[in-house]
Amino acid sequence: MKVVIVGAGSVGSSIARELLAHKHEILLIDLKPEVIGRSGLRGAHWLVGDACELSTLQGAKVEDADVVVSATGDDKVNLVVSLLAKTEFGVGRTVGRVNNPKNDWMFNDSWGVDVAVNTPQLMTALVEEAVEIGDLVRLLTLQTGVASLVEFTVPHDSHVIGLTVGDIQWPEDATLVAILRDHAPITPSRDDVIDGGDELFFVTTIAAEDHLRALLSTESADEPAAASHEPEGVQPAGTQASEDDGFDG
Repeated sequence: MKVVIVGAGSVGSSIARELLAHKHEILLIDLKPEVIGRSGLRGAHWLVGDACELSTLQGAKVEDADVVVSATGDDKVNLVVSLLAKTEFGVGRTVGRVNNPKNDWMFNDSWGVDVAVNTPQLMTALVEEAVEIGDLVRLLTLQTGVASLVEFTVPHDSHVIGLTVGDIQWPEDATLVAILRDHAPITPSRDDVIDGGDELFFVTTIAAEDHLRALLSTESADEPAAASHEPEGVQPAGTQASEDDGFDG
């Protein structure tokens, strides 16, 4: 896979190092000539230039890239690069780094961004995932804000304990994709029984998150709709398609 990474700072270099270790073809674009040949990036190709200029992207043959990653510390640059890569060069997948959380709303398909990586939001999610029990935690936003990966740690007094995956009428647009139990991942089946301490991972639309949160809430214990032996509406795994230099929007 050919990956073009714009910005060879600490973030861009780290991404490149990981991708090189997995035998991908990497081209780094940066304004600063002194970044060329950084240790640990042996095998990477380099281009010095302004990635916001069409001529630079043409010289990089961005149209041949499978993925363009905009990883600079400037949100304006990351947006412009993503937009040019998508609209002018038809790149199949773009990834944009969000530096300032206030600009997160712009990192969508209107600006050519397929995947936005909001570092502060991701760190917050990881902290919440480690300490929050009994609440739904969004780990990652997918498909430019259409869907998300969320996690729910089952409290030991939860009303879903003892129910099987097939017993529960999950929201239509939420799919249980994994259960983490005793540090081991389980691919969910209809017959798997939910236990206290289980970590449930869902891919869900943003709109369905509230329905999922309400279903799993301890306040739902007395609601008969929360559990049923009728399989209608059940969505078992695999059945659902589906450097702070940033500016304030």
